[in-house]
Amino acid sequence: MFVAIGAVIVLACVFGGYLASGGHFEVLIQPFEFLIILGAAIGAFVIANPMTVIKGVGGALGAAAKGSRYNKDSYIELLSMLFATFKLAKSKGNLALEQHIENPHDSTLFSQFPGFANDHHAVEFLCDYLRLVTLGTENVHEVEALIDSELETHHAEQHQISAAVQNMADGTPALGIVAAVLGVIHTMGSITEPPEVLGHLIGGALVGTFLGVLLSYGFIAPLAQAIANVHNAEAKYYQCIKAGLLAHIAGHPPAVSVEFARKALLSEVRPTFAELEEATGKVLPV
Repeated sequence: MFVAIGAVIVLACVFGGYLASGGHFEVLIQPFEFLIILGAAIGAFVIANPMTVIKGVGGALGAAAKGSRYNKDSYIELLSMLFATFKLAKSKGNLALEQHIENPHDSTLFSQFPGFANDHHAVEFLCDYLRLVTLGTENVHEVEALIDSELETHHAEQHQISAAVQNMADGTPALGIVAAVLGVIHTMGSITEPPEVLGHLIGGALVGTFLGVLLSYGFIAPLAQAIANVHNAEAKYYQCIKAGLLAHIAGHPPAVSVEFARKALLSEVRPTFAELEEATGKVLPV
């Protein structure tokens, strides 16, 4: 939503200011300049990136348009799920988790938390490390190093996507200059035309530079940052799971382990202790 609102503000201010100052809008209508810039930018993007990144950008753009799906309610649900999981492990032993982590989609534990259960990657991430716990892993530092390694790899994969869009933004102003130069070449080929015709051609050529800069700094670069913001929010979700897992492996009670996880959250999405206590009190026993 905010992406669409931002785009409307950019267009309204740029073109509204231009028209308010007496500019002629018809001069800005240069479809071939737009084709040259955007087409060349997309072509360069395809040259520079593997297919995995190209496909990833498509999904990332949709996610950026919607914004991060992780809010306070989703974290209350996540923390409640961690509490229920750790409580089950403490009361019945870590082996009691096996039926849930081996078949998470049929788990009566995870089914209480549909937001988490529908997040395939998060479920897989948690189950992988709970499986290590059921197999007897007790060294907190080794598990932390393993989690950090996985999260670092995941971050690097996501960074490729936002970096690819940012590189596209960085190159667009130069492609605008290419379009402008081609416009000047076209103008020089029409040097015998009357001044009013030449003026229109020169104005059209300059539109190339304008479009290149506008597309870069008004749309593509902000989209790259919006994608990075969504990825950062997802990374924080996994960091929250990590903090709770490590506290559980260290032997802390479920309430303490969840408090470790809660403290890992940003203040804007972090539930209060009272809110979390109320939510965990509603969790059904498994």
